[in-house]
Amino acid sequence: MTVYVIIAIVVFLLAVAGFVFLRKPRTPELPPSERPKPLAPPAAPPAPSAQPPKAPAVEAKPEALPRAELPAPPPPAPVEPAAPVAPPAPAVPERRRDVAAVRRGLAKARSEQGLFGRLAQLFGGRKELDPAIVDEIEEVLLTSDVGVQTTQRILDRIRDSLSKNELGSTEAVWAALRSEAKRILGIGGGRIALTAKPTVVLMVGVNGVGKTTTIGKLATKFHGDGKRVLLAAGDTFRAAAVQQLEVWGKRVGCDVVRGAEGADPAAVIFEAVKKATDDQVDIVLADTAGRLQTKAPLMDELKKIARTMQKAMDGAPHETLLVLDATNGQNAISQAKMFKEAIPLTGIVLTKLDGTAKGGVILAICDELQIPVRYVGLGERAEDLRDFDADEFVEALLGQPDNGVVAA
Repeated sequence: MTVYVIIAIVVFLLAVAGFVFLRKPRTPELPPSERPKPLAPPAAPPAPSAQPPKAPAVEAKPEALPRAELPAPPPPAPVEPAAPVAPPAPAVPERRRDVAAVRRGLAKARSEQGLFGRLAQLFGGRKELDPAIVDEIEEVLLTSDVGVQTTQRILDRIRDSLSKNELGSTEAVWAALRSEAKRILGIGGGRIALTAKPTVVLMVGVNGVGKTTTIGKLATKFHGDGKRVLLAAGDTFRAAAVQQLEVWGKRVGCDVVRGAEGADPAAVIFEAVKKATDDQVDIVLADTAGRLQTKAPLMDELKKIARTMQKAMDGAPHETLLVLDATNGQNAISQAKMFKEAIPLTGIVLTKLDGTAKGGVILAICDELQIPVRYVGLGERAEDLRDFDADEFVEALLGQPDNGVVAA
């Protein structure tokens, strides 16, 4: 009984203690003036948009390969040393026209007995032109080595202009003649172009036209332009020609390839081309023996030389120049026709123009054969071998003097 009483007392004490500790204390009520104002209701959330908001873009990162699978970087390419730059070739000054110098060389052709002088006398005392003047012009042209075919072509054009009343004065006739001459001579020509290294030039012609001397003058011109020149003494049948070429070589300062007297000309020129190739020469000037255009065996020998040059260097000869003597007149045209049939000609060198009063053969050669003139010889000096310029030549031959007087 006592035990139950004790248990009841303990339970009662525990209940009292729990009531005391767990009871919520009451907050004293504040007067109305001190009570806090009620907060404003929160703003309504914005209406949802028709489209769902886009998620922020996340930059895609490439998936890293395993370290073992990464390719090895390529080895750096070897750097080749830069090739040495060759020094620039010396500039060749452009040749200026010098009508006065050419006119001095054509003094005989412009004299009273020459082509220009006779035409000047023909037109001098005329106040009016008539068709009969064409016949008189024809006589002057034919006796000045212009040639029958070329003369007829020139006169046909003049007759046509007269019939159309396009030539009403002597000045107009002079202008028509100059225009025809420029048309005929303006088929090209002028100095040799160095199209290969070396550029191989074959010089051909009959005896006595000045072939070897022309080679020496050409060597002087090209050496003066800063080019390396090699001479080939292909005229092995004439000892004087070889000696003359060696004199030019010493004067100019260039090598001369020669063979024994009577040696095969083709073999000598073959060795010269090979030497020029090895020595980096700019131009080879090959002399040949004078050949009569009527002798077939000699012309066949010339063809052999050309074939041999082709074997020595592909494309050689790059130029084949026929040297003609202007004082030979119509015979020079015959020579040109025969040489052209034997080998391809690329140009004409017309020498000794200062020694003839006719001067018309240059028109016939260009018109009938369509071979351009490269150089004209107007004297003995090296500088008297001039690059041919059609306008300069025609003005020097047929142009009026500086004082305006037509008569020469």
